[in-house]
Amino acid sequence: MIRFGHLDIDYDDRVLTPRTWTARQSEWAAELSAGLPDGPMLELCSGAGQIGLLAAAMAGRPLVCVDANPAACAFNRANADRAGLSHLVDVREGSIENALAPDERYCLVIADPPWVPTAQVERYPEDPRTAIDGGADGMFVAEACLTATARHLSPGGSAVLQLGTAEQADRLPDMVEGSGLTIQEVRDSPGEGVLVHLTRAASMAGADAGYRTA
Repeated sequence: MIRFGHLDIDYDDRVLTPRTWTARQSEWAAELSAGLPDGPMLELCSGAGQIGLLAAAMAGRPLVCVDANPAACAFNRANADRAGLSHLVDVREGSIENALAPDERYCLVIADPPWVPTAQVERYPEDPRTAIDGGADGMFVAEACLTATARHLSPGGSAVLQLGTAEQADRLPDMVEGSGLTIQEVRDSPGEGVLVHLTRAASMAGADAGYRTA
């Protein structure tokens, strides 16, 4: 078990060990939540749930968590229960593409996809490969998260995406072109990932758009 913000998060070697510095993503999401329309939050690639649960605890909003790993989902549910958040949290086991109904909309999306390039995953033997392998350039799962965000983010909503490097973040303008999403801010903490704040304009224009890859 690890202390994550003010929450106790349980996990084992079947899931990614929570990094305490990723609480910054929770804190930024909760801060943004205060100015958003009513509605639930969505966490993609939720793992044991620490980032989304901390954001939900601070924001007081309902949260849907999506992860393909059954062990991660089990820990997420148990961690939500321990934190007294079960009434707010819906954990869904499955792929990003299949876990959400087409008409579901969320005012805030949190995404922490695997972002380690495949050629570098051997540097992290203690981590489950599926939890860190982001494909050849580390952006494969991030692209799926952007697609889901473009489809499910409410008008006027915000998203906070975690990536690994500034170089990965530099690809985002081309990737979100035509999606209805706008990059508002990039926060780079060398050695501790990059956070990107994206928004959708407060209209339905582009609400069901996809995005174009570079």
